[in-house]
Amino acid sequence: MLMLLGVVALASFLPIAGRPAEIFAALANGAIALLFFLHGARLSRDTVIAGLSHWRLHLTILLATYALFPVLALALDYGLVSALTPTLASGILFLAILPSTVQSSIAFTSIAGGNVPAAVCAASGSNILGIFITPLLAGLLFASRGVGFSGSVLITIVTQLLLPFVLGQVLQPWIGGFVRRHRFVLSFVDRGSILMVVYLAFSEAVTGGLWRQFSATALLTMVFVDAALLALVLLITTYGSRRLGFSKEDEITIVFCGSKKSLATGVPMATVIFAGQNIGAIVLPLMLFHQIQLMTCAILAQRYARRLKALAASKEEDPTEDWPEIEPGAQEASSRAK
Repeated sequence: MLMLLGVVALASFLPIAGRPAEIFAALANGAIALLFFLHGARLSRDTVIAGLSHWRLHLTILLATYALFPVLALALDYGLVSALTPTLASGILFLAILPSTVQSSIAFTSIAGGNVPAAVCAASGSNILGIFITPLLAGLLFASRGVGFSGSVLITIVTQLLLPFVLGQVLQPWIGGFVRRHRFVLSFVDRGSILMVVYLAFSEAVTGGLWRQFSATALLTMVFVDAALLALVLLITTYGSRRLGFSKEDEITIVFCGSKKSLATGVPMATVIFAGQNIGAIVLPLMLFHQIQLMTCAILAQRYARRLKALAASKEEDPTEDWPEIEPGAQEASSRAK
């Protein structure tokens, strides 16, 4: 979070432009391709196959990610459109159609005591499908705003995102172990590519007068919409998973995988889908949502962990808690029979 704020401040005072910006953009594109290659190399096929058997859980997470989020975002956008600029409204709608995060979804699920193997499969599958679903949804939702799913967008997504990922999967049997053992490499590329793209996007936006475009009311409304969107999704996934009969471990997985939106995937996709537009302003709601979701889910994961610890402690203190219940009078009848 501090690095993102630092990059935004740097772009605000020292934006890059001209020929240096073109060179920096080429380097950022290379970093994005490397990021998707490493994600493909890291993901074990055995893990994916093993986790796909829990289809009800994965379907629930996918519906939360790609159906519930857009519906809620459209409703909030319609109700508060007068207080938002068209660019910020597009940014909020764009974050709603992005895939889930990978690292933080798995980490929070693990901390909270959820179904970690299912979280690995759900978060990874969400990102793989997002390469196709996010651009298609963008073409449907943003058609009236001048954004369509053109052939050039498809080619860029395939060459810059999908091809490196597939190449990483092909080479996974040989380099997968090395990538998983050296997670700092993936973490470095992950954060580095985000910072590079954010700096480039905000430099372009600042040069075009980014901070003069928004009123204080519009920015505060954006904060409210981001927080409200996350709160609604957390409530619906929590109580919805209980009504659907999922276990507590699966509920935790659904809550943390179904409520996240990936900054690592979203920023590169924004540069492709919204090429030539004010990308800095479009990713601003996503950057803010990313910070809100991390802080909120960290607190939520700790609450789940405390409940599980308290439950385990109570079972240790009262070993009869797990005994089968005996109907009233059954014990007395058993004694008479003896």
